[in-house]
Amino acid sequence: MKAEKDKVIGFDYSLTVDGEKVESSFDNGEALWVLLGHGQLIPGLESALEGQEAGATLSVDIEPEQGYGERRDGMTQRVPKKYFQQAAKLKPGMTTVLALKEGGHRAVVVQKVGMTTVDVDLNHPMAGKSLHFDVTVNAVRDASAEELEHGHAHPPGAEAH
Repeated sequence: MKAEKDKVIGFDYSLTVDGEKVESSFDNGEALWVLLGHGQLIPGLESALEGQEAGATLSVDIEPEQGYGERRDGMTQRVPKKYFQQAAKLKPGMTTVLALKEGGHRAVVVQKVGMTTVDVDLNHPMAGKSLHFDVTVNAVRDASAEELEHGHAHPPGAEAH
């Protein structure tokens, strides 16, 4: 079965940026499961996975415009500490997650920590970077009706929600 929109794909990956390994599911044993065509992956990686079958291995180089986009100037914002789960532990240069008012979360880089606020760079930490992925496709299957309704994959062993 080939990977395409509305198919669930399970894969292991290693991400390298500027010659340095950033993360790897090969190391932590936690394969990634996604529902293709539903915005869960950066465009370049999703395109590379389309048409692949279980057992495929690939190396993919992704430029910023197909990854996390180019860095944009003026993306600094001062945010009240209450929007951070572990505000007391924040230090400049750290990557953390910001809870958004409208729901959801966003990865940000801390620039300055004040008494009641935190200055953050809203660019994604990988914005402007070329990414290299080594991928092994473990499984490709049809999505269940529930997965299609929820808009994401349910990995093996995950309880319904």
